[in-house]
Amino acid sequence: MIAKYLSWMWAALAPALGNHLWQSTLFALAAGVLTLTLRNNHARTRYWLWLAASVKFLVPFSLLVALGSRLGWLRGPAGTKNGLYFAMEEASQPFTQPSVAMISRSADALDFTSWIHLLPAVLVALWLCGLVVVLSVWVARWRRVSAVAREAVPLREGREAEALRRLERLGVGGSRPPIEMVASRASLEPGVFGIVRPVLVWPEGISERLEDAHLEAILAHELWHVRRRDNLAAAIHMLVEAIFWFHPVVWWLGARLVEERERACDEDVLELGSDRQVYAESILKICEFCVRSPLACVSGVTGADLKKRMVRIMSENVVRRLNFSRKLLLTVAGLLAIAAPFEIGVLHASPSRAASQASKAAAITSGYDNVSIQAEKPPVDGALTKFPLMVRFSPDGFAADGNTIQMLVRLAYGVQDDQILGAPDWFHSQRYDIQAKLGTSAQEEMSKLSLDQRKAEDRRLLQGLLEDRFHLTLRRESRELPVYELMVAEGGPKLQEAKSGESYPPVMRMEAHGGMGEIRIGEGEFSVQSADLTGLAEMLSNAMGHSVVDKTGLTGKYNFTLRWKTTPSQDPSGVKSPAQPESSTESLLAAIQEQLGLKLVPQTKPMEVLVIDHVEELAAN
Repeated sequence: MIAKYLSWMWAALAPALGNHLWQSTLFALAAGVLTLTLRNNHARTRYWLWLAASVKFLVPFSLLVALGSRLGWLRGPAGTKNGLYFAMEEASQPFTQPSVAMISRSADALDFTSWIHLLPAVLVALWLCGLVVVLSVWVARWRRVSAVAREAVPLREGREAEALRRLERLGVGGSRPPIEMVASRASLEPGVFGIVRPVLVWPEGISERLEDAHLEAILAHELWHVRRRDNLAAAIHMLVEAIFWFHPVVWWLGARLVEERERACDEDVLELGSDRQVYAESILKICEFCVRSPLACVSGVTGADLKKRMVRIMSENVVRRLNFSRKLLLTVAGLLAIAAPFEIGVLHASPSRAASQASKAAAITSGYDNVSIQAEKPPVDGALTKFPLMVRFSPDGFAADGNTIQMLVRLAYGVQDDQILGAPDWFHSQRYDIQAKLGTSAQEEMSKLSLDQRKAEDRRLLQGLLEDRFHLTLRRESRELPVYELMVAEGGPKLQEAKSGESYPPVMRMEAHGGMGEIRIGEGEFSVQSADLTGLAEMLSNAMGHSVVDKTGLTGKYNFTLRWKTTPSQDPSGVKSPAQPESSTESLLAAIQEQLGLKLVPQTKPMEVLVIDHVEELAAN
């Protein structure tokens, strides 16, 4: 059960996940191209580009597409989608496929598909394992540094504290409150720990190795980390790495972020007037004292490639600020990143909305060219209603004989009696004979549709007929309702499998609705030839007045006759009273098990219900 559920979820989510990963990867590559263009400008600009590429993994473009779809009604109706829209949609969603491949039902294919059903569960388990491992590593490192910060002693006096306050008065740390400085005995490099209330952790004994100029350079570096909120950005990317640990681009982005982060701080310190040689010496002294690499949860001094940093610090010329053309380039790139998916949503919404409105209009005005409705007079002196109650969809239209509006709504909307609420009394008692014919052009269009498409179109046309002639209006809600699951009983099924090529008299065809062949409905009797069990479930739904779902797993077509005892007042179509008499229900349940080797198991599930707001009765004529 879990494997099938995961398989269903995988089928639904895999295309969306594939599109999101593709879009995020493309976004990261675009950010990389921009950083190459800005390689001679400030490192902080490139740092924010890499950070935007990281955050993109947490923000799917589908959110902007959905927002654009919601606002698509602001645009005028579009008749066709242009080529640009198709190109944008195909490029942004290459993994969305409209069709599903058919798989052979041979024994080998069944074994293969059974194994395939387990694949989503295996992939989810692997992803969860990776997520737990990455999070565990981060948590372990964070707890280690947190313990060091808790055990440290506040440092409010001395040359370190004085140098820190002097730099803060110069505005190096921005307008934030004074940062707390603590002295630690751990062999940890100087670094900033925390996001909301950052603390500068300073290792004891390192000040003795640093001159005043070295000390101020290191403290200025750390204050720039605080001012730029680098710990918050690092935490965001840690979350990205934990969720998308399997994607190599995510780890590549992490290395770029650390490199540009440290380079940006180096540039800021040098712009304050620090001597290049003194600053480089201070970093080397820190490395010599600490020996070990910096921890991931701390913005320190020795991150990134140390050799490259020394070369840049000692030999690099003054970096250029962004000129107008480069600012324009970044602005256009940012607007495109937001506007492109939004516009896809708007373009997708407009044609869809226009098509929906056109579809509804076709169902009411031009669906059936010729409609005849005759209201039957009620039976006299308790006379039984005529059988069978015929409903037929054909290539040229629709016909119903002796059907109530409740039966027609049940057929048109694919619901059962207990899913129809708020109807007047005549709704399930007054019967009608209906003949509806399609025009020649509509018949030609219907002949081009597949079986499933014809089924949907037949129901749509019937809904339009009910709305047009009976002025039916309704709304949909969700309610907890009793349902039945059709399952194989102990001892196995007692069904006769239909032979291929058999032909039967055309009594009633329901092949467009329910997968049935030839059926007869009488009082307390179903006689079926060459029908699958989905069709049986639909017939039982009508008889029980509650939804019946096929859970047998049997896929063949069968011949069978089902007979059970009914009360004299019962209508076997299940129309006069949605709730069947208890004795008749028990007889039907027993007959299903004894005669067919099947059983109905009651359940309670949330189901969609139709609440009738308005409907008009046609008088008998």
